[in-house]
Amino acid sequence: MAHLKVSIVVPVYNAGPYIERCAPSLTEQSIGADAYEVVYVDDGSTDDSLERLRLLAERHPHVRVLHQENSGWPGKPRNVGIAAARGEYIQLVDQDDELAPEALERLYAMGKRNGSDIVMGKMAGTMVGPSAVFRRSRERCTVEDAPLIETLTAHRMFRREFLVEHDLRFPEGYWRMEDLLFMVQAYPKAKTVSILADYPCYFWNRREDGGNHSTAAYDLVEDYGRLRTVIGALRDSTEPGELQDRLMRRLYRVETMSRIGEPYVTRVDDEARLRAYEIIRPLALEAFPPGVRAGMPAMQKLRATLLEDGRPDSLLELARRVQAVKPRLDVSAAEQDDDGRLTLHVRATFHRADGSPLTLVEQDGRYVLDPRFTEGIEGAEGLVVEDPLAYANGEILVNDGRRKVWWHAEDTLVPHLEAYGEDGESQVVVEGDVVLDPTTLAGGEPLRPGAYEVWMGVQVLGVGRRPRLNPYDTEQRVALASKKLGGGARTVRPEWSGPGKQLRLVVRNPPPPPKPKPPVAVQPPPKGLRRVYRGVLRRLSPKHRKAVRRLAASAASRLRRR
Repeated sequence: MAHLKVSIVVPVYNAGPYIERCAPSLTEQSIGADAYEVVYVDDGSTDDSLERLRLLAERHPHVRVLHQENSGWPGKPRNVGIAAARGEYIQLVDQDDELAPEALERLYAMGKRNGSDIVMGKMAGTMVGPSAVFRRSRERCTVEDAPLIETLTAHRMFRREFLVEHDLRFPEGYWRMEDLLFMVQAYPKAKTVSILADYPCYFWNRREDGGNHSTAAYDLVEDYGRLRTVIGALRDSTEPGELQDRLMRRLYRVETMSRIGEPYVTRVDDEARLRAYEIIRPLALEAFPPGVRAGMPAMQKLRATLLEDGRPDSLLELARRVQAVKPRLDVSAAEQDDDGRLTLHVRATFHRADGSPLTLVEQDGRYVLDPRFTEGIEGAEGLVVEDPLAYANGEILVNDGRRKVWWHAEDTLVPHLEAYGEDGESQVVVEGDVVLDPTTLAGGEPLRPGAYEVWMGVQVLGVGRRPRLNPYDTEQRVALASKKLGGGARTVRPEWSGPGKQLRLVVRNPPPPPKPKPPVAVQPPPKGLRRVYRGVLRRLSPKHRKAVRRLAASAASRLRRR
């Protein structure tokens, strides 16, 4: 048997027609059918999925099908597939998702040349947004020097021996958040992680029938019990200290506090809000070391403080005020070159519901949140902001809506603290130049024909927003012109259009040349008509006879030119 470079492992349960819909992307990879295998593990499907899989295996020798009794969740079929895999690397894929044609070839090549334990391919599709993890490709990194913890899905390529050596397995049976548990154990153990960001590898798709979402009953107590297990696994996989605090901070601010902040608490009734608070508070008090909360940006630190101090009503009021905070974008100094490259200067600030800036106030040499913002929120007074620029950042994003791919533009956006007014106030500003180069924007490749929306991801003081790139002052919408893309025939036109009149790049192919019209054959007039014509001419004077002949010749010429 030839050396297998990769095994694709796919857990299946009642996938139905999605098997045939997604299978071509798995069975027709550019790496070559003799270099990889597809291992489907049917988890006791009650529809015709197993029969569909067996027919698929009959047509494709590099497809294998395993069958087991239903286990209730993807964890066990994944473990069974990993144990049966023969490839040097294992790519995990869900039954509804697809791989790009060159995904395995590119991911394996990157993993092989770096000896990577994990290779992360850029994700796209209808169930994933932009991620700073895929801002650029990285040949070699670890959880210590890259924001890997910000993406915890298991749709990755893993070196098989790495999984075996560390006995990395998914929890079996009904277990929501199985990806989180697996990845918080895998990341710290990986000596080398590679990130392929210039080619969309994995398409995470939302099913039209909603079949991606489990119909199993949801229990909040059980869910946070599982989260406690995830937090414990991350704690056990790392040494106490700055790295552990930073990694656990993600589990605190995203998973733990998701139901004590906006939009959740502003949508549900008081009973549901207080029940969630009563379940979450003991977890926050018991599971996280003090350094986790201490290093959070201002709003998240305040939320964690109110939670741990036992102030549910203050949490609700904080959520209402944070929800009303809006970003304001200023766009200036737009320049276009002859190759279609567009340069802009972008400045982002955050503002409260009344339009005034979200500021900090200096007190005794330290910064606190603006008292006008925290007034009336019991327990929020005088919260010290140790580092006003903690986690502050900005990025310019370009969305290919047709292909469901997000790209990161080249930018120099950086946060800084800027004095505001005369009362010791300051605001955090994210500002810098942005270059939108349609010749390289798609992972180093030119943009294909289509319309691309431009957005800005920005976070300040723990408040994150993703506004359309549309200046607050509409007079800043400078006139933009259509240019030839890279000097070629294709054109790119930046324009303020679409929803919200945001900046869009419209790329078009040149119009096709007009098709030449077929010549019209001019038939000679019938003999009888020619006799009539000659008879008419004989009756005319020489002067009129000459004029009629001239008109007839002109009409015949026009007919020939049609």
